[in-house]
Amino acid sequence: MKKERKHHPFRTVLLTLEYDGTRYAGWQSQNKGEQTIQDALEKAVTVILGKRAPAVASGRTDAGVHALAQPVSIKGHFPMDDAALARALNSLLPYDIAVKKAVTVDDAFHPIRDAKQKTYRYVIHNGPERNPLGLRYSWHVIQKLNSADMRRGAEPLLGEHDFASFMAANSQVKSSVRHIIAIDIHRKDETITVEITANGFLRQMVRNIVGTLVEIGRGRMEPEEMKKILAAKDRRKAGPTAPAQGLTLVEVEYL
Repeated sequence: MKKERKHHPFRTVLLTLEYDGTRYAGWQSQNKGEQTIQDALEKAVTVILGKRAPAVASGRTDAGVHALAQPVSIKGHFPMDDAALARALNSLLPYDIAVKKAVTVDDAFHPIRDAKQKTYRYVIHNGPERNPLGLRYSWHVIQKLNSADMRRGAEPLLGEHDFASFMAANSQVKSSVRHIIAIDIHRKDETITVEITANGFLRQMVRNIVGTLVEIGRGRMEPEEMKKILAAKDRRKAGPTAPAQGLTLVEVEYL
């Protein structure tokens, strides 16, 4: 007699992912066949469910960008509790991706729409010699940066503004207005950390802000120029895009 399969209730699970983005073409699946974080996670979920279940992240991290806590929701008839699901996924995921936590949430939850604010951290190694152990997680800038000038340059960015000057070219968004809640710039020895919290971010916004702040720190721009750059709403007026490897998604807070 054929054994009847046990029915497992359909539920929405919020995963918190940590990953090293070095080997990946960002979060979102690509048509080019490049490996992404989403691909790796959905492949592991497919093994558990026996079919594909779309994974929805709080936002798309670019190629080479890392995450300490990337919220991702998945839906399905999971045959295990949250803790067991996290362990099962970790046994299937590549070494550079880990599920730190799994929690069943309301089916109406959406990781993008329900996000209240996000925090990104950018790390700069500012010294004459490279730091081999930090190469994958920082931008090596040899010329001494004036962190006090960088802090002064960052001040006009606080609050709600149109950040079109710091948006990646060819971005398609309804509005480039965002609200930056906090910008903290700290220096300890040869490490400068830029941490930015906002209600949302445009594509490459943090990297473009950091690239501009480094130009200010080098003395190539005056701190006072940041107001004009912001008002211009023109990407060409801002500094270069900082390399991806220095950027990490730190936290996403929900309502």
